[in-house]
Amino acid sequence: MKRLIFNADDLGLATQTNEGIERAHRDGVLTSASLMVGEAGFEEGLRVARVNPGLAVGLHLTLTDGVPVLPAARIPALTQKNGRFRDDMAGMGLTLALSATARAELAAEVAAQMERFTATGLTCDHVNAHKHYHLHPVIAAVLMRVASAAGVPCIRLPWEPGPLVRAVEPASPGTGEWALKPWCALLRRRAARWNLAAPDRVVGLAWSGHFTVERLLGILPHLPDGVTELYFHPATSGGFPGAAEGYDYAGELSALTDARVVAALEGVERGGYTAMLLPKAAGRLR
Repeated sequence: MKRLIFNADDLGLATQTNEGIERAHRDGVLTSASLMVGEAGFEEGLRVARVNPGLAVGLHLTLTDGVPVLPAARIPALTQKNGRFRDDMAGMGLTLALSATARAELAAEVAAQMERFTATGLTCDHVNAHKHYHLHPVIAAVLMRVASAAGVPCIRLPWEPGPLVRAVEPASPGTGEWALKPWCALLRRRAARWNLAAPDRVVGLAWSGHFTVERLLGILPHLPDGVTELYFHPATSGGFPGAAEGYDYAGELSALTDARVVAALEGVERGGYTAMLLPKAAGRLR
C-alpha cells in the first residue's frame, strides 16, 4: 500500500513560514510539519500547531544556522560570538568527533530542545534536523537516544532514490544517493534499536526549495508502495531572517495547494509520520 507524508520543515522560523505551513495544511495537502523551538517565530508556530490538530508536528532539531535554546555561554563549542550556532558544519562535525566536552554540550542542547517541545503539550510525531545534520553519527546517536527517551516514535532518514528523481527529470544529478543509501540503512538499524521508525524514502531533496507543482505532479505516479515522505519548505514569501538564498518558498506553497495535486491524491492515504508508519500506535495516541 502507498502511504504518503507531506512534511514542511521550518515551522517556527518566521511569520512567512508559519503562515505558509498553515495555508498548505488548511487549503492543500500538507499533513506534517517540523517545529524549530529556538527561533523568533516559535510562539507563532506553536499557535499554528495548536489550532490545526490535524497537522502532525515534530521537532526540527537545529544545531546550525539558528539560535540555541541554552545560553551560548553554556555551549561554547557549538556557538559563535554572536550567540548563534556555528555555521561551519564540517568544522563543528570534526569538533564533535574529537572533543568529549563538545559532545557533552551537544547532548545538553538536544535535550533542551526536546524539553522545550515537550513543554508545549504537543505530541511529538517525529524528529529530524535542520540541514539534515543528524546524518553526522554523533548527532544521530544523541538525537535517537533523546527522542526515544521522550517517547517519540519516528525519525527522518534523508535518502532519496535517484531513479525516482530521474523518472521526472532524466538529467538530474540526484543527491549522491549511492553514498547515502548504505549510511541511511545503517542509521535505520540503529534507529530501530531505539524503537524509532523511518519512512522508506524521502523525495524532494534534489529539489529542495524548488519542489514545483510540475515536479510534484510528475513524481506522484512513480512513487512505489510503502511510506514516502515528500519534503517541502512552504512560505508566503522569502526574504525573512534565516531564509535560504534562492529558495522559491511561495512556489512550494503553490505546489502544495494546487487543485491538480489535491485531485491527484484523491483516495491516496496521507498523514503524519506516526499515522503512516505506525497506524496502530497513532490510533492509541488519538
